[in-house]
Amino acid sequence: MTTDSLPRWFERATTSLPTEHRVSSGGADIHYLAWGPPGAPGLVFVHGGAAHAHWWSFLVPLLADDHRVAAIDLSGHGDSARRDEYTLDAWCDEVMAVANDADMAPKPVVVGHSMGGFVSIATAARHGDELTGIVILDSPVSRPDPEVEASRVGKLFANRKVYDDYEDAVARFRTVPEQAHYVPEVLDWVARHSLVPFHPDDSGADAGSVTLAGWTWKFDPEIFVPPRSAPRDLLDQVSCRVALFRAEDGLVTPDIGAYMYERLGRRAPVVEIPEAGHHLMLDQPLSLLTALRTLLADWDHSRPAGPAPERA
Repeated sequence: MTTDSLPRWFERATTSLPTEHRVSSGGADIHYLAWGPPGAPGLVFVHGGAAHAHWWSFLVPLLADDHRVAAIDLSGHGDSARRDEYTLDAWCDEVMAVANDADMAPKPVVVGHSMGGFVSIATAARHGDELTGIVILDSPVSRPDPEVEASRVGKLFANRKVYDDYEDAVARFRTVPEQAHYVPEVLDWVARHSLVPFHPDDSGADAGSVTLAGWTWKFDPEIFVPPRSAPRDLLDQVSCRVALFRAEDGLVTPDIGAYMYERLGRRAPVVEIPEAGHHLMLDQPLSLLTALRTLLADWDHSRPAGPAPERA
């Protein structure tokens, strides 16, 4: 694909190169990308399960004119370290470690997609006084996130696949769940940032070999093995601002959105992104960007509502 054929917004975002950083959290080396002026109001973007920071890097630089923007690789994902055990609490600590390391103004907004929305809810429950708010993107709190469900039934994530050919691996990139539409250049961008060279010694065989054996995905299959705290039990503990974005054709149905709205004390706007699948940044990126800009502008110029009324 030539540069001339790329959408102008995509070219602008992807040529706005991030700085790359690492911060230690709970003994793990956490990688993140950053854009925008140091000291500006902060945005921390949290990817979904088996994803990584580059699920945002084709879009969120467009928010960096007046924000300090960071996109994290949670442990077990992307270019961050692997752990012997993955917990929701550890991931929350990683989000706050990035927020504190990224040279952004105090009290950032955390934006999380799917599993990352669950991490954002837990972070707000534990660290709400350190945040301006959270934005939850199509995270169906009433049931497990789709990546966990897929792993439990032995689909896609149970074993780390290795491909001989890089272009073949890119062509085989899929999301869980799959959806009807993707912006082609966006899907290609994410796929190409999802692969890492695989060497035989990575699997414990042929120790010391440096021979390239193929390409594999940038996540640890063990991220889906341990049980996690039920996010529904944390919704009542969120004290900072919160907004829920649901994809029209995603996993947060109107009923789930209404349930979450009630559990959040009827204080959280529920915004539907039209014609979007669960991975709304991959098929409706500009609608998502517009919704985020609108919400942030409102939060910048309004005061949060008072405490939610007591519920019987």
